[in-house]
Amino acid sequence: MKANRRNWLKRTVLTIAGAGLGKLSAFASSTTVNRDIKQNKDMKLGAFSMSLSVKDINVSKQFYENIGFKVFAGGLEKKYLIMKNGNALIGLFQGMFQGNILTFNPGWDENAQNMEQFDDIRSIQKELKSKGIPLSSEADETTSGPASLMLTDPDGNVILFDQHR
Repeated sequence: MKANRRNWLKRTVLTIAGAGLGKLSAFASSTTVNRDIKQNKDMKLGAFSMSLSVKDINVSKQFYENIGFKVFAGGLEKKYLIMKNGNALIGLFQGMFQGNILTFNPGWDENAQNMEQFDDIRSIQKELKSKGIPLSSEADETTSGPASLMLTDPDGNVILFDQHR
């Protein structure tokens, strides 16, 4: 039951993220994908956003607009909004999952634009595993391009790494 919920959650978040942030452009010739994180080097995790499970998307939209956020993607009719204030991103999701999710998008900046240099999700996964961090879902290490992985921090917070390119 728990695995089915996680799989549904993963599919839902991935679908929403892909639809909410638009189509991706092809790799630029100057793109550098790091497939092996060197020891003592910070992982490049990409854009960070907080996906919030909300009770009433209209009330939440108004609240976040009142503190300076503007709608970036999504739609009220779809029951989700991606909102932005400067480089801060939040996603408001009504009835799609329980709890909040911390999300990192390797290869994207906060405008859903491709970054020239980034760490591939498989190298991030390898680094996490080398540190003994358990993963609840993994990226296929025999592939390249879009993939995702999920883990849960010691306090029960779900973290999604979602690479779209």
